[in-house]
Amino acid sequence: MSETTMPPVNGNGATPEAPNLSILAQYIKDLSFESPKAPASLRGQARAPGINIGVNVGANAVAGSEGEYDVRLTLNARAGEGADTLFHVELEYGGVFRLEHFPQEHMLPLLFIECPRLLFPFARQIVADVTRNAGFPPLMIDPIDFSALFTQRMAEERARQQVQTV
Repeated sequence: MSETTMPPVNGNGATPEAPNLSILAQYIKDLSFESPKAPASLRGQARAPGINIGVNVGANAVAGSEGEYDVRLTLNARAGEGADTLFHVELEYGGVFRLEHFPQEHMLPLLFIECPRLLFPFARQIVADVTRNAGFPPLMIDPIDFSALFTQRMAEERARQQVQTV
């Protein structure tokens, strides 16, 4: 005797669709590199310069496309300080994602944690390549905890809303 398994059925009798996240495209929106003191800045440094790295994530629905979102990861890195800046690199790296059949409460974490997590290795490689091609050691950015960034951003939003309502 053979057994057949039936797909799960939701409350209205329809078979639920499996959630799906697809990357439709990846692109460089903006890339800028400055080395204001080149070629003097390429000579050996007595000590390693301080490096400041900024990270930002933005997401918007793609107009006219149901379930498609443009997610942009912005990396900003500066080596040195003030007049002693060795280099400054800015990268805005984006991806177009299709998110289907996810519950609404999962959308923000997907857009601001999972999608940038998927984009990060490519953006990291671009920053490493451009700094190496400019004559510096490649800047290998440490992994980023996008979950912690998202949690911090949501806490800031809640605080901002509380201040506005008071």
